[in-house]
Amino acid sequence: MSKHVDPDSILLNMPSLRAVKAFVAAAKYENFTLGAEALCVSQAAISRQIRELEEYLGAQLFSRVGRTVELTPAGAVFFDAAHLSFVNIAQAAERIRSSQPSRKMLTLCCSPAFSALWLSSHLPEFIERCPDIELNLITTQNFQTMEPGVQPDVFITKMARIRDDYKSYPLCHDIIYPVCSPQFLEQHPEISSIEGLRNAALLNLSPYGRSQLAEHVDWGVWFAFQSIDIDDRPTDSPQIFNANDYNLLISMVLTHQGVALGWNHLVVPLLERGLLVRPIEQQVQLRNSSHYLSCRENADNEGALRQFREWILSKFPR
Repeated sequence: MSKHVDPDSILLNMPSLRAVKAFVAAAKYENFTLGAEALCVSQAAISRQIRELEEYLGAQLFSRVGRTVELTPAGAVFFDAAHLSFVNIAQAAERIRSSQPSRKMLTLCCSPAFSALWLSSHLPEFIERCPDIELNLITTQNFQTMEPGVQPDVFITKMARIRDDYKSYPLCHDIIYPVCSPQFLEQHPEISSIEGLRNAALLNLSPYGRSQLAEHVDWGVWFAFQSIDIDDRPTDSPQIFNANDYNLLISMVLTHQGVALGWNHLVVPLLERGLLVRPIEQQVQLRNSSHYLSCRENADNEGALRQFREWILSKFPR
């Protein structure tokens, strides 16, 4: 015996979703023509759908202002609810689509500096080589604390063991040396000597919030490796600028504001393009630690993960 179901008043009283979609597009772009272009339909179709929606609601939703349209008070109330509902539906659909094993999606997690200075210049090659693999990037300064439900397929960190069920592969040791712009070197030729460099405008990477990223090598530590005491700087030397944002420091270097320490694997692309130079040849190499690629084991997207692993390891030959 089939179960009787009473009419669902909410579903029965819903306006046409096609008409609501047309309304949201027109309201978002404040123009019927632009709304039609966004939905890949004709302007006449948008106008017809909105007219039917207004008749259904018994209220005017738009008022014309020159070549644009503005929401009436009733339209503003309806837009707030309709737009939020469509956003929630779209996000839920994307989460479901992305979670299907048949989709080749990889979630990567690394530091903001590695993302901006290494991945940004290398990823176009991977995307061209593997166009069927979708990438989702998460950057963080804290690899131990992540939002619930976030389980990256790949970590790139200084941690040899990031989590259980991940296998780690060493990428490279840190090689650290001073970098500046060619213009800054031309304006300050004295930084071609290590003493002159010590007395220059130094941009310093501070340790705050970076304990999980790398050993703390700042200018004081780096000069100590060269048997130079940074405290011997003359009192009239430029102020040392401190920041824990490496991307900011490199941006300041590129705009000729001083000298920063360059981590080789991050600044090589900028050196190769001539945007940065090394004012002196001295460097520090940390042989007792490495950067690691950590890959999740037994993942549903094992094939895509293997392709990414092989590609990135080829970029860091041992």
